[in-house]
Amino acid sequence: MDIRILKYFLTVAREESITRAAEVLHITQPTLSRQLTQLEEEVGSKLFIRGTRKIVLTGEGMLLCRRAREIADLVDKTEMELAASQQLVEGCVSIGSGELAAVGRLAGLIDSFREKYPMVTYDLFTATADQVKERMESGLIDIGLLLEPVDVDKYEYVRLDIREKWVAVMRPDDPFAKKAFVTAEDLAKVPIIMARRSNVESELGNWFGEYYKDLNVVFHSNLPSNGAVMVQQGLGYALTVEGISDSLWDKGKICVRPLHPVLEASSVLAWKRQQPFGRAAQKFIEHVRAVGRGE
Repeated sequence: MDIRILKYFLTVAREESITRAAEVLHITQPTLSRQLTQLEEEVGSKLFIRGTRKIVLTGEGMLLCRRAREIADLVDKTEMELAASQQLVEGCVSIGSGELAAVGRLAGLIDSFREKYPMVTYDLFTATADQVKERMESGLIDIGLLLEPVDVDKYEYVRLDIREKWVAVMRPDDPFAKKAFVTAEDLAKVPIIMARRSNVESELGNWFGEYYKDLNVVFHSNLPSNGAVMVQQGLGYALTVEGISDSLWDKGKICVRPLHPVLEASSVLAWKRQQPFGRAAQKFIEHVRAVGRGE
């Protein structure tokens, strides 16, 4: 499958019009239509429904669109790495991370690395550890900042010395906001916004103990920020690591209280074993290792 044709397909999907896509691509409309027909013949599926005003992707078209974006991103990333000079360290390091307190340590690592290699740029992808690992497996991310528990059997990693504290997120006018901490018994009586990761939910289940079976889970949320919006609307209490909330969230709208007994987690900077990296990413991994050894 020709990557050029895949990019044509992505342009048509974005523009929702063969005419507009042809203008963007600087090719004729008949040429583009012929390329799309050949693509449909190659994959053996109808990809578009051609309406009077715009074209719409079929189910097979939506699947190909999602995969084509990943392929195009990977090709662009590879071309950029290969084009980087062997004498100068330049290029882009792609990093995946959740909204964690350890992001502050990551920022420090990047800052010290930039002193040595100022030509390097960075692409920061924010998501859960499971989503970050998925993109690491496909080669779209070089390094992941992952909240434990997480399976790192396939990875090399440096465990960071920052502890991520689990908290309950609530409105400032909530009765629990008057308390120094909240307990499993407190939270068993109220609507809960739970973390989406299954292994994290298991950790919370162990913390709740006998109260876990009585929980009223009304939402699952993969990142704290969206969960906080639901909290602000009065839809529940979000369970999340405190992460960056203490420094960035508006304390007039959102309040956090630690869980009691205390529940904490660690995080790791990880990368795939025997993965071919671009020069910039390889140098950054060496930097992470050196700092982790205290060099």
